[in-house]
Amino acid sequence: MFEYVVVAAAIASLLGSFAYIRSMFRGGVKPNRITWFMWSVAPFIAVAASISNGASWAVVPVLMSGISPLLIFAASFFHKEAYWKLSKFDYLCGVLSALALVLWYLTKDPNLTIAFAIISDALAAAPTLTKAWRCPESESSWPYVIGTFSPLTSFLVASSFTFAQVAFPSYLVLVNLLLVLSVHLKKGLSRLFRKK
Repeated sequence: MFEYVVVAAAIASLLGSFAYIRSMFRGGVKPNRITWFMWSVAPFIAVAASISNGASWAVVPVLMSGISPLLIFAASFFHKEAYWKLSKFDYLCGVLSALALVLWYLTKDPNLTIAFAIISDALAAAPTLTKAWRCPESESSWPYVIGTFSPLTSFLVASSFTFAQVAFPSYLVLVNLLLVLSVHLKKGLSRLFRKK
């Protein structure tokens, strides 16, 4: 029964991605390509490691957390104004994120793989977290709201609460909450100070 909840969350992830893409083409959001590309890579690696360590349905939300960013990253090439201009900080985070994946490749241990995938994903998130705080109008919170709840379904279908099954979903909940807060807190503070 819980598998249906996971499938529903996966569909919600796709819908959140399409809403973000639509906003991108309307001139609303501007994705950071380094973040969205690395966000698509790290989850796929975590999924492979989790499956090799015995996870099953619990990897579906993690898989979707890779597919959705891949769609957004690809769509950003179809609209000239639909991406955020990259800075040295963005490139540095991208290089460090890629380095974490290289370290994963060298270890071959499934749990270390997941840990490095989390580190890689977090480093990839740093530019978008910074951008969301500095320019909240350049981000939409919908993918992050869905991204907060979708990974929670992993806990419903996990056969056991091992690191392999719950580490990446736990991280996804945390990073998506931070992104939602970055967008909404800054927007709220801006409105508050404008009224004064």
